[in-house]
Amino acid sequence: MKTLLIIADTHMPKRAKNIPSKLEKVLLEGVDLIIHAGDIQTKEMHNKFKQYAGVYAVYGNVDEEQLRQELPLRTIFEIEGVRIGLTHGHGKTKTTQKRALELFDVDQVDVIIYGHSHIPVVKKVDTIVMFNPGSATDKRRQEKFSFGKMTINEGTFELEHIFYSSKE
Repeated sequence: MKTLLIIADTHMPKRAKNIPSKLEKVLLEGVDLIIHAGDIQTKEMHNKFKQYAGVYAVYGNVDEEQLRQELPLRTIFEIEGVRIGLTHGHGKTKTTQKRALELFDVDQVDVIIYGHSHIPVVKKVDTIVMFNPGSATDKRRQEKFSFGKMTINEGTFELEHIFYSSKE
């Protein structure tokens, strides 16, 4: 069994100087992998997340140039038989979710994880589960800050959002 922490749109250090305590508590308890769906913002923050666990990440529209050079726009990986597509989802036409779905339209994936909108989403589109963790530091018009957790066990998975009121 694997436990994945799913984050996006952390925008650090612009939106928060430190990792929010609710998020850091989960990191300190231990996860097998961190999935970051873009808008990390700086290479320094990317390296900070790597201190907690391995990181799969893609670049977002506000990430610094160094991250854009190092990280892909999209990636696919498999964990215990579950194929995951990862992207930020930014672009100019259609909704964020539709752009993310189209990036993987010829790929066989079970889950697409994306960010950009800062809106927590978990929904099934045909056979694919779409998951946006929301934002841990910039809730915009959402009631609460959020991130996600995914538990994978021999080809099956569960996704959940973790919501909280303070980014401190």
